[in-house]
Parts: sequence; C-alpha cells; structure tokens
Amino acid sequence: MTGKREDTFLHNDSSTSPAEEESTAVEKKMKPPTRLNIHSAFWILASIAVTYYFDFFKTVKETMQADSWWLASGTCLMAVCLSVAFYCILYLEWYCGIVDYDAQYPALIPITTATFIAAAICFNVALWPVWSFLTPLLLFIQFMGVVMLVSLLG
Repeated sequence: MTGKREDTFLHNDSSTSPAEEESTAVEKKMKPPTRLNIHSAFWILASIAVTYYFDFFKTVKETMQADSWWLASGTCLMAVCLSVAFYCILYLEWYCGIVDYDAQYPALIPITTATFIAAAICFNVALWPVWSFLTPLLLFIQFMGVVMLVSLLG
C-alpha cells in the first residue's frame, strides 16, 4: 500500500515540468508590477471623496485664518520633513548618485520620521475642533491618497 502511494506521488501527471514552473516563476518576478492597481485607486478615490464631502480645503483655510498655532507648527514640521525627503531623493540619489543614503547618513530617516509624526499630531490637534474623532481617520485617508498619487508618478 505504501508503494502505490509513493508511486502516484512520484509520477505526478502534471502538464508542466519543474523546470518550466521555475522559468514561469522567474518571468513573474522579472515582470514589473503595474502602478495603478485596485489598492492605489481605492486610496486616491477615497481621498477625493474626503476632500469633496468634508470640504477639506475650505476647512483648512478657515483654520489658517483663525491663527491656529497648531496648524502653523504642523505646516513648518511638514516642510522640514519634505525638505529632508527631497534632499535624500533629488540631491543625494539623483544628483550625487548615492543609492544607499541611509547607510551614509543614518540620521536622515529618523529625523524625517520624527518630524512627520510631530506634524501629524499638530494637524490632528488643529483640526480636532472641526471633525472631532473623525480627524485622524480623515487625515490618514488624505495621506494615503497623496502617497498613492505620488507613487503613480514615478
């Protein structure tokens, strides 16, 4: 009985050989993924919906006119975060050709992360009186929409 089980296991009647399966796997690995997929389209559309239905830009404008120190602080911190990111991408990677800039400049990634988290906290505090407990959710949806839109560009 064990001989028959081994026999059927060893003589599998599949239409592809292991070499063909391996070459198919290699071809799948080499094929670049499409930039626009369901995941990125969902976040972009969700961000557009939040912008439209919650009057996002109007609310931010009104909060700016109310002299919100939290919004001003968040904007400054986000400017620092984006400046470090653009320095890494544009100057170090594209101009200097340093691909592994986090190994040569290990402080850049933690600085960018810390300033982004601080900016997110400031934005949440500034907009909390408007949207209350929905504020973190709305800001996260906007963030993901922007990230997915940028990922489509390059």
